[in-house]
Amino acid sequence: MFKKIDDYRFLIPKTYKQGMRIDGLVYASDDMIKHIEKDQTKEQVANVATLPGLVGRSLAMPDAHQGYGFCIGGVAAADLEEGIVSAGGVGFDINCGVRLLSSPFELNYVKPKLEQILNQLFHDIPCGTGRKGLLDVTKTELDNVLRDGVKWAVRNRYGKEEDISRIEEYGRISDADPSVVSSHAKDRGHHQLGTLGSGNHFLEIQVVSEIFDHEVALRFGLHKDQIVILIHSGSRGLGHQVCTDYLDIMQGGMKKYGISVVDRQLACVPIKSQEGQNYLKAMAASANFAFANRQMITHWTREVFQKILGSCDLKIVYDVCHDIAKYEEHDVEGSQKRVLVHRKGATRAFPKNHPALPEELRNVGQPVLIPGSMGTCSYVLVGTEQAMKETFGSSCHGAGRSKSRTQAKKETSADQLLQEMKVKGIYVRSETKAGLTEEKPDAYKDVSQVVDVVHGAGIARKVAKLVPLAVMKG
Repeated sequence: MFKKIDDYRFLIPKTYKQGMRIDGLVYASDDMIKHIEKDQTKEQVANVATLPGLVGRSLAMPDAHQGYGFCIGGVAAADLEEGIVSAGGVGFDINCGVRLLSSPFELNYVKPKLEQILNQLFHDIPCGTGRKGLLDVTKTELDNVLRDGVKWAVRNRYGKEEDISRIEEYGRISDADPSVVSSHAKDRGHHQLGTLGSGNHFLEIQVVSEIFDHEVALRFGLHKDQIVILIHSGSRGLGHQVCTDYLDIMQGGMKKYGISVVDRQLACVPIKSQEGQNYLKAMAASANFAFANRQMITHWTREVFQKILGSCDLKIVYDVCHDIAKYEEHDVEGSQKRVLVHRKGATRAFPKNHPALPEELRNVGQPVLIPGSMGTCSYVLVGTEQAMKETFGSSCHGAGRSKSRTQAKKETSADQLLQEMKVKGIYVRSETKAGLTEEKPDAYKDVSQVVDVVHGAGIARKVAKLVPLAVMKG
């Protein structure tokens, strides 16, 4: 049973279920908690709390919904000596993330050419399930991508040096080791560099419709009526296969290390074990692939804007990971400690003065990007000290599904959805009609309500609201 702490926090005490070692905590409103109780989110938060070596609380962000092992929106931190790493705590789309680009253009200038821009983006950027990219890197070159991430792309003239500072981890997780990524994973990924993918991945042209914090918005390079581009994509088939491979390895590893779990989807191994270290190195390589993937999409987006509007001056506001496990310093019971933070469908939200931030953002804080569902608004927030105290510097990553893909497809036809988007004045291009219907707006929670919980709880602060004008889906 949930114990309401305040308007935004609901506790799952460790007495709720036998075997819980720490409490669970869900961020939600009264209305949202009712929906969360309808699926397995609460049980998954409690199940995570039974894993060995976790510190703090097992957390769920306000976009939380049922996932594989961990709920989507789950956050958990593990002690490096006693704790575990779980592939299910990261998920299948390793470093599925969001990148926001600012432009020098105003709405009135771009609006007459919106459909032309969208059509050109759809032509130039491959999207859809299994779709091959415009690049065909060799296996040797793929290893360089896995090792160097965005630095590989910039080195090969697919970006600028200034891009690197505006990306989480500067676009490269240094622990990456391509040798522990299977040949099968590499086979799935090496044709997919620079592809958008399918499902909830998208590229949207948006306009800044409202500013909540003018000073921070100015520092982020955002102003009202400005055209911006939001890109959501991940590590494609490569990351999916890495997760699949290591779930099998962890299932076997639990017997070796005497670990039992209440749900086999929570398969895990000690962080310090060879299996744990290999997973983290393979996960880092997949994350670097995803960083490079979004960089390639950025490069081709810039080329389209140059071709149609005469300028490729699209600057990265920030790029954040969603599905990742990372070594970070956090306050644990009053002392600074290095822990492994799992964020599954959750976003880093570091405050100002954090050493991980680039110099130009150090005295303002990290941009936190929270996209809505197709045809609804998105938000830019900024990280806070409260997040560091409560959530290991984490916030939510989006609206969060409220309906399954199957249910969404049954309820609406693609033609109906396209008509709805047209009435709203939003252009849409998609590789498949099924891809549209499963991502319809009401298949997700109301992103504004989700963001209000984040803002109200103080784990990130609202900066700007973005409204879609043109949507590209896989």
